[in-house]
Amino acid sequence: MRIATLQFAPSLGAVEDNIQHANTLLESLRPGQLELLVLPELAFSGYNFPSLTAIKPYLELTTSGPSTQWAIATAERLKCHVIVGYPESSTTQDDNTTLTNKTPTTTRNYNSAVTVSPTGQILHNYRKSFLYYTDETWACDYMATATGASADKPADNTHLSPFFCGILGDLGLVGQGICMDINPYRFTAPWHAYEFANAMLNQKAKLVVLSMAWLTRLLPAELGIDSERPDMETVAYWLERFHPLIETRSLDEVIVVFANRCGIEGDKTGSVHGENEDEDVEKGDRVCYAGSSCVMRFQGGSVRMFEKGAGEVAVLGKGEEGVLLVDTEKHVMKESARALLTFQPGVRLDVICRRKQLFRISIVLLQLSRYHATARVPASKSNASEEILLLLRA
Repeated sequence: MRIATLQFAPSLGAVEDNIQHANTLLESLRPGQLELLVLPELAFSGYNFPSLTAIKPYLELTTSGPSTQWAIATAERLKCHVIVGYPESSTTQDDNTTLTNKTPTTTRNYNSAVTVSPTGQILHNYRKSFLYYTDETWACDYMATATGASADKPADNTHLSPFFCGILGDLGLVGQGICMDINPYRFTAPWHAYEFANAMLNQKAKLVVLSMAWLTRLLPAELGIDSERPDMETVAYWLERFHPLIETRSLDEVIVVFANRCGIEGDKTGSVHGENEDEDVEKGDRVCYAGSSCVMRFQGGSVRMFEKGAGEVAVLGKGEEGVLLVDTEKHVMKESARALLTFQPGVRLDVICRRKQLFRISIVLLQLSRYHATARVPASKSNASEEILLLLRA
């Protein structure tokens, strides 16, 4: 399957500018070149809204706002499926509505992602199930809405799951998630519950797509250093959250797409101009995004990444804007492009390519006293140090 992720740095509240910027980055793509294009979480509105008041002007009616219209136009132009994240406002009539009283309605906001077919048909509207702190200021928790679960009583993914897995046109059996969905519910569920990964396993997803606005612990100044290099701490963390796909050692292939954004938002004070001259948007705290979009293949207890050139690992840099294009049938890592990822506390991850050797990913998880909010790294993950050994096979 030919899959592309668009990684870019949208500006908060500048929807039209962000759409134009995305179009510019995609202008070299031609019809039929892709089967799937994936954009980040809240791709055109920006992510770091500090309140409902701040994001309210940018909420879009379910599958009918500018993000969906863009997805339809782009899908029809490129003749491919398109997935894009957007802030959804859903209004439904209450149960007590009658023929003479049609006024009572319920409005709920969701952090959502819409999927559009190559012909412009809306295939699915996925709503984020596990909210991050920023989402909780304006969005509904679809985990609780769909399952009645709570932090004290997580959903049983073998029977009822808020996560979507279903047939999406020619893409086949697809599982969807948005960013925080891969973490423990509200950072209070057990680390080893692996709610999302286990749901994908139980529902036998063949393709898993994640739209993300994932943060990094790196400072703004650090993002500017070797911005074309990925934040491998983040990549290793994502990989670990799919440990059940490795542990099962199933021979069935699962492709996982991590479509993140890059850039910086907010500076703790003031506001930025919205699209209307008289409109200001609260900026919120400064946050830095990890970029590092990539595609992984899980199969037989191993993980493979893909090539984007002669021996280069197909992963975008932490500050790199652009399109990552992967052909999952042709460009799996070859023997000449093995990758060794080593993660140790206080040591920066690097990708080292070597020839004709079998390597493994050794992830030594950080021991922290509490969840690190900006990095989304939990405290309870390791009692001392825990290694997860994953083979990269050609």
